[in-house]
Amino acid sequence: METIMCVQKPADGPDVKRLLEGLPTNWGKWGPDDEVGALNYLQAEQVMRGIGAVRQGRTFTLQVDIGHAKGEPLFPGRRPSMRMNVLDKGHFLAGKAHFDGNVEYADDVIFMHVQGSTQCDALGHVWYDDTLWNGYDALSTVGGLDRASILPIAERGIVGRAVLIDIARHRNKRVLDKGETFDHHDLLEAARAQGVTIEPRDILLIRTGWIGSFYERDEAEFYRDYIEPGLTFSRELVEWFREMEIPNLVTDTMGNEVTVDPASGVMIPLHNALMRNLGVVFTEVVLLDALAQDCARDGQWQFLYTAAPLKIVGGTGAPVNPLVIK
Repeated sequence: METIMCVQKPADGPDVKRLLEGLPTNWGKWGPDDEVGALNYLQAEQVMRGIGAVRQGRTFTLQVDIGHAKGEPLFPGRRPSMRMNVLDKGHFLAGKAHFDGNVEYADDVIFMHVQGSTQCDALGHVWYDDTLWNGYDALSTVGGLDRASILPIAERGIVGRAVLIDIARHRNKRVLDKGETFDHHDLLEAARAQGVTIEPRDILLIRTGWIGSFYERDEAEFYRDYIEPGLTFSRELVEWFREMEIPNLVTDTMGNEVTVDPASGVMIPLHNALMRNLGVVFTEVVLLDALAQDCARDGQWQFLYTAAPLKIVGGTGAPVNPLVIK
């Protein structure tokens, strides 16, 4: 079993608590027992808005393959999935299996990180100051998440109007560079260029080309000096997410943000500023290339987005295969 070492940072080093001090939270907004956060914004009106965005009946699934021949894009430190047969034709040929009526079948099992594929984060996945989303004690994560696990999100599901912003295409790139950043101003500029408007309570999809490039690049080069492109922290950006009441952030990266904030040196600060504090649900490792290509072809960048992560009791996240209907 691999051991994860936690090292106390020096007092004068990068500190997420200091970075986020004074920023707003949505704790208590939906009551003291809430575990789905900003998904509360997705009521019947938003579902109908999403249905109203359907024009063609074209469908796209956005999950990466589990067990792809090229491997799996995984956040550093996570191990690839392992799938194995526990019953197949070989068992019958060897006389190790028999069913009345000469029925035969195959069966298999899989071992994987629950966040080792396209996945939704639970709101209790990341925290600081010993406190999770909505003020829950971080001790509630011991042995499994008792509060703010993926289960309430999975039971609710995610459905609404979504907008795809193709930052890579807007910058005339196939894929953004390692560590390349953008903010909400860039998103709004790209949206204007695409002829689409990001509206309050929209599910926000952002394409960087990063995950798609994994299947085209040398694995060692992909992970060398690993730092993803992505959104970069600012107080103004956090306020924009809060004012726009964005329920769900979906990107084709493993972290939905640049891995290390270039200004403060804090790792993944938006996980805390948006997920822990505002309750924004993060969906990561999403394949957006085919959808983006189709949107560029027909000019329709808004659509119905649906997603239902697996119902894992106490899970920090869960695999999901989002379904888009244009």
